[in-house]
Amino acid sequence: MIKIQIFPAFLLVSIGLMSALSGCGYNYYTGPLRPDDQQATSMTVADDGTVTFVQDRFEVHLKPMTDEELNRQFFNNSQAGPKSTNPYTFGNSVFWGSNKEKQRFAVFKLSVKNYAYPKVKIDPSKIMIKAGNNREYWSLSFEQLDTYYRPYAIGYRGNEYARYQERRDLLRRTMLKDEEIFSGQEAEGFVVFPALHPDVASIDVQIHDVVLRFDFRNEPVETTNLEYQFTRDVGRIYSDGSIKLSKID
Repeated sequence: MIKIQIFPAFLLVSIGLMSALSGCGYNYYTGPLRPDDQQATSMTVADDGTVTFVQDRFEVHLKPMTDEELNRQFFNNSQAGPKSTNPYTFGNSVFWGSNKEKQRFAVFKLSVKNYAYPKVKIDPSKIMIKAGNNREYWSLSFEQLDTYYRPYAIGYRGNEYARYQERRDLLRRTMLKDEEIFSGQEAEGFVVFPALHPDVASIDVQIHDVVLRFDFRNEPVETTNLEYQFTRDVGRIYSDGSIKLSKID
């Protein structure tokens, strides 16, 4: 006699899920941004991943920052897990059920050297990311980041409020400012964007309306647009640590 064993439906579903999780569980994988091989002739690429626009003695440097670099730069603000006050990252937080660190924002360091013009100006609000799959990301202002962190200030008193204020102070000191840069001056700061989606493999960082000359009324009379190309690996990282990269057309 042949015995047929019938399993309850919920048990079959559970077995299927356990098999899927044990053999096929994965998270999205994204590598760090790096300069693309195709840059404009006016651009140079440094070993540390900085791409520089050069025109006479006017230079605009742009470098994608990893969370590791930002945590090292703000080391004392990145060592308290979820209570870390580094405004650009999650600090050294460990997320349950994942062997992959989460990125809070996409951050770039922008540096300007002006030894060619009486004064120049770059407006951070006119910097955007155009992804290869047509997604767009505009830079975040201090006010937008303040709104993001304000709910953390529970009751606006005590330790949570102090951490909120510390994040605000760091943002004020380190974000790129919307200011004129006079001849012989240099300036730098961070430009912050929403975190890129995991399917974004290539991006153009576009800086619109860089003012090179002003008239006697302080109105722009000569502007230029800059474009920096970066790329990164994307794919899947499985529970055993293996990585399968996606094919990029």
